[in-house]
Order: sequence, then structure tokens, then C-alpha cells
Amino acid sequence: MYIELEQLKKGLIDSALVSRADVEAAIKEATEKNKPIGDVLISNAKISEDDFRRIQAKVLAIPFIDLKKEKLEFSVLSLIPEPIARNHNIVAYKKSPDTLEVAMLDPSDLAAIDFVKKKTNLKIFPRLTTTDSIKNALVQYQKTLKADFGDIIQQEASNLKSIATDNVTGDDLRKMADDLPVIRIVDTLLKHAILQDASDIHIEQMETEVIVRYRIDGMLHDAMILPKNVGPSITARIKVL
Repeated sequence: MYIELEQLKKGLIDSALVSRADVEAAIKEATEKNKPIGDVLISNAKISEDDFRRIQAKVLAIPFIDLKKEKLEFSVLSLIPEPIARNHNIVAYKKSPDTLEVAMLDPSDLAAIDFVKKKTNLKIFPRLTTTDSIKNALVQYQKTLKADFGDIIQQEASNLKSIATDNVTGDDLRKMADDLPVIRIVDTLLKHAILQDASDIHIEQMETEVIVRYRIDGMLHDAMILPKNVGPSITARIKVL
């Protein structure tokens, strides 16, 4: 969604938020420095980032949305993996059976739109938003995951008994693996990883805790920290699986 310079110039002047002289000066500086006119106006404090994006939305005739205080449904938010959302500043916030509305900072990022379209098999409607809106949505990935999964895992972990790992027999492993709490923990970790579009799960037994990491889009991300006593049971369950 490219905006012609003259269209943007007219939109800025018509908004009455920037004077014609400031717009002309910004265009000259942007040309000389090979920078977007919006970056020049914002860095020179001639217009706020939010107001500039509102003008962009009006020129492009697409809705402008504010998600700074919105709590998003995780089932919708997670349609776009967090690394993609973070790297491309794009978040899913509203879904219908056939469509998905996404909030973006750059609606001309066609690669990101095409990725989401192929991943979800839905018709994508891009909307312009603010940096703070994107930040709020990105924070919700971790907050929602912890709320949905962290409490479950912590509760189940407290039901597991500490088991000495020395001289553990095959029968011991089977009993540990079939314990209901560890089944729920491993199932939850797998579900969490699937929702995050992870390719790997790394479970590392430390001296005082167990650290779980997911590899998403080629990079390892800390997912959660579990009590030390769950390590042997998780290992046993994964071996059985």
C-alpha cells in the first residue's frame, strides 16, 4: 500500500496539523537524506507518530485502530507467531470465519501480509496502528501464555513427589511417566509450543530449577521456569512418548 508523495503531502496539509512550510521542508530533507518524510517530520517534532499514522490511514482509506488498552483473545493473537509479530510489527486482533484483521505499523509490508494469509488461509484486512499498540499486543503473548499455562503447570508440579534419580529402574520410569500430573505438564508444554509455532522444545535441568525454551523462527526463547523436582518426571514421560 504505497502512498504517492503528492497524496501524502496533501493529506498532511489538509490535516492542519503541519504547516505547508514544514511539509515542504520535510520533503526537501527527506529527499536529500533518502529518508521517509514521516521519519523527518516525527524526528523534527513537527507531528506525533500517532497523528502521522492517522493521516496515513486516511490517505490510504483504511481504518486506524488503537490497541493500547485492549486485551486480545490469545486464540486470535497466536495466529501470528510472536517472532513474526515482533519482527514485522504486525498482530492479529479480530477474526471472523473467513477473515482476519491485523494491526500494522507498515501496511506496505506485503511479505508479512502474504505470510499471515498463507499460514491462516484467511482473507487479511490490514489496519494501521501505533507503536504503543503493537507493544501492548506483544506483551500479551507472554502474559496470556503464563496465565493460560503457567498456573496449570505450577499446580501440577506441586503434586509431583521429589524422586531420587539414582538407580532408577525401568519400572520406576514407567510409573513416573504415567503419573497424572506429569502427563498434564508435558501435554501443556506441547500445546503451548504448538500455539507458538515452535520447532523445538528445550528442557534443561539446572541445579535449582528446570528451564523450558522454545525454538521459534530459528531462535530460542525462554518459555517458563519449573520447579526442580519435575525434571526427572518430564524426562521419563518424554522417553515413554
